[in-house]
Amino acid sequence: MALENFWFIVVAFLFVGYFVLEGFDFGVGMLMPFLGASHTGGDESVSPQDDAADPDKRRRVLLNTIGPVWDGNEVWLITAGGALFAAFGGWYATMFSAFYLPLYLILVGLIVRVVAIEWRSKINTVRWRTWCDVGIGLGSWIPAILWGVAFANVVRGLPIDAQHQYTGGFFNLLTPYALLGGATTLLAFLTHGAVFLGLKTAGVIQQDAMRYAKVLAIPTLVVAAAFLLWTQFAYGNAWTWIPVVIAAVAAVVMVVATQMQREGLAFVANCIAIAATVSTLFAVLFPNVLPSSTDSAYNLTIANTSSSSYTLTVMTIAAVIMTPVVIAYQAWTYWVFRKRISIEQIPMPAGLSSLKAWQ
Repeated sequence: MALENFWFIVVAFLFVGYFVLEGFDFGVGMLMPFLGASHTGGDESVSPQDDAADPDKRRRVLLNTIGPVWDGNEVWLITAGGALFAAFGGWYATMFSAFYLPLYLILVGLIVRVVAIEWRSKINTVRWRTWCDVGIGLGSWIPAILWGVAFANVVRGLPIDAQHQYTGGFFNLLTPYALLGGATTLLAFLTHGAVFLGLKTAGVIQQDAMRYAKVLAIPTLVVAAAFLLWTQFAYGNAWTWIPVVIAAVAAVVMVVATQMQREGLAFVANCIAIAATVSTLFAVLFPNVLPSSTDSAYNLTIANTSSSSYTLTVMTIAAVIMTPVVIAYQAWTYWVFRKRISIEQIPMPAGLSSLKAWQ
């Protein structure tokens, strides 16, 4: 069971990395309609004619904060899905069958967001950029909610029969616990995005971002605490209190740091809180990977869904060699693009003057 347990931990680690890194990408996308609006952040020295009040420039600043890293952050999801498919084929098959519609919506949202981000600057018209902004928003809000709903259902368990087939429908997934999970990821990512923008921007936008972070921090703490306590009391055990307590302490530090305008500390604390929350979900699952609400005898476990020892051995060798390289490269990317961005650094739009010109 050593390799099976190891790959369960690897899958958990990959999803932790995805939620921590992609979480602030989603947050930035969700906050674009608000932080990208034409306002001065309460600064009376900023007039409506200044660049700081230009909605398009504000939105371009927001996109430039994630521009060098958002696609690399999505690789964590691709890797997690690939590892899940290769290491636990039974888990992958049943879960993707049960979550077919939610995962389809997540996939559509991610595709729309990718296209909108990549193509927003290609045509320099208000209508084109507006529709791209809509795509970025939908591609951020939809996954931010549905990821929480999906993982809460994995923990809660699904109606699965003896053949490991899902026997429920779409509305079986919309329980109070699952919806609370969706609210938790939504608020956590919104706060994560606001704090990240506070860390990565300067001037009026940085002030606006931290103001949003202050407003979002306390509701995020309350909703996340309710979700984690429900998870622990309903599905956890004695040792799973460890990640729950870590998440709680980190969330409290995040709230205090946002009130003190300590965006760096707030961002680190929120990263730890999200990582500990996702770790809690995997910890309460172990050794199951997808419990059956029909009969516990039908539970999907690490043992009855894992691949052969040979497959896991080959995967382990590849992971040991390649994972440090990938992590080092992504860390280097973050280091290169570590500086803050301000409106003054945004050049004039360079896209085509119309869609007809491109055609």
